[in-house]
Amino acid sequence: MTTPWCTPLPDQSGVRLAVQITPNARKTEVVGVIGDALKIKLQAQPIEGQANAALIKWLSQQLHLPRTAITLTHGTTTRRKLLEIRGVDEDTVRRLTPL
Repeated sequence: MTTPWCTPLPDQSGVRLAVQITPNARKTEVVGVIGDALKIKLQAQPIEGQANAALIKWLSQQLHLPRTAITLTHGTTTRRKLLEIRGVDEDTVRRLTPL
């Protein structure tokens, strides 16, 4: 089952993940799905790439992957981001969302 915010990569080696972040939160957590993006609150500041680094670090911890498996492909300076995550399937990523 494909969701608009999480789709398989063309070579089936991972997923493409669309996220919308909110920096300066009290804690880092998934809020839910907003439209076609997974909404994530980040505790990090949106200064000099801190929020991007925090997002990649948090996702790697949640998915039990090395940080090098996650690449930020679009949205380095915006709240809307597109990531490619290697070595994981859609079902695993979907488990990040609250019920």
